[in-house]
Amino acid sequence: MYAVIKTGGKQYKVAAGEKIKVEQIAADVGQEIVIDQVLAVGNGAELKVGTPLVTGATVKATVVAHGKHDKVRIFKMRRRKHYKKSQGHRQTYTELHISAVNG
Repeated sequence: MYAVIKTGGKQYKVAAGEKIKVEQIAADVGQEIVIDQVLAVGNGAELKVGTPLVTGATVKATVVAHGKHDKVRIFKMRRRKHYKKSQGHRQTYTELHISAVNG
């Protein structure tokens, strides 16, 4: 059984036993969270799509870790104008272990 969930403005296809990295969630490491924004639930060839959410469907997950992704370099330059600008950005994430999909 799998589900399509929405968290942090993005959509993820998850199944029980998987680990995923999502946008930062305000939860402690080891805490169990329940995600109730489920857009679709599937089991084999059967698929239940919500309008926009599937009623009564939830996904249980445990917070494994918090961290930062690799650095992304931003470089801007205008030729012949003596303008150079260099920036870096590291996006924070929360790693989740999906324990159950209830549909």
